[in-house]
Amino acid sequence: MQILLANAKIMRSDTKHLPLSKPCFQSEAHTLATAMSALDIDQLMQQLDCSRKLAAENWQRFQQFFSAKKTPALLTYNGQAYKHLKAATLSENDLAFAQQHLWLTSFLYGLLRPLDGIVPYRMEHTVKLPLGDGKPISHYWKDRLTDHLIASIKADDGCLLHLATEEYEHLFHWKRVLSEVRVVQPLFYVEKDGRLQMQAVWAKSLRGAMTRHAITHRLSSPDLLVTFNYEGFSYEPRLGEAAFPHFVRRETVPSR
Repeated sequence: MQILLANAKIMRSDTKHLPLSKPCFQSEAHTLATAMSALDIDQLMQQLDCSRKLAAENWQRFQQFFSAKKTPALLTYNGQAYKHLKAATLSENDLAFAQQHLWLTSFLYGLLRPLDGIVPYRMEHTVKLPLGDGKPISHYWKDRLTDHLIASIKADDGCLLHLATEEYEHLFHWKRVLSEVRVVQPLFYVEKDGRLQMQAVWAKSLRGAMTRHAITHRLSSPDLLVTFNYEGFSYEPRLGEAAFPHFVRRETVPSR
């Protein structure tokens, strides 16, 4: 089983020292970073749809892209999912398993293994660069990444645990992925008074926690996710379907 998890916008560079691997698409990342480094701060503000402060920070990052210290991707990302994945506490054996089974999506690096060396950056799927014929950057990646992802899944057991978000499906010809391999995408809900609600913060947290569960328990199939239980979320067999297993936390609204 291969696992797909989205990268995070929040990043850090102070991580523990680990042997680094080389990203599969390092050359493409260098090409994109070079193009981004040619933009000024105002252009970055527009392309990244961010504040001037963030644009200035990332202008500096792209200027130093080729000289900055590299750190392992799994420990560099520090968003909500990664806080619950708690990569810094994984054992060497856990990381070795993750290196063979976990893919991290990135609009700059394409696909990353956990120990691939990267530097802090910011990239959005809406970025349009001349090398991409003026189309969103996700189009630049589709042909490059689809074959690679499918091949890695077929070389395993033909099954993908999809814990990335819909936004990152645009990196691939997703209909083709769905047609060629088995894709299982868990969904996370909070139930209040009989009504199911999907809450973004919980969904991000659970994707990270489930990734950790799959790594530390060496799960070989998404069918084994029925054992997953975290912060009151557990598998609900009466809901969903095989491709979309539901994990529910039940809460009651206090009466007034």
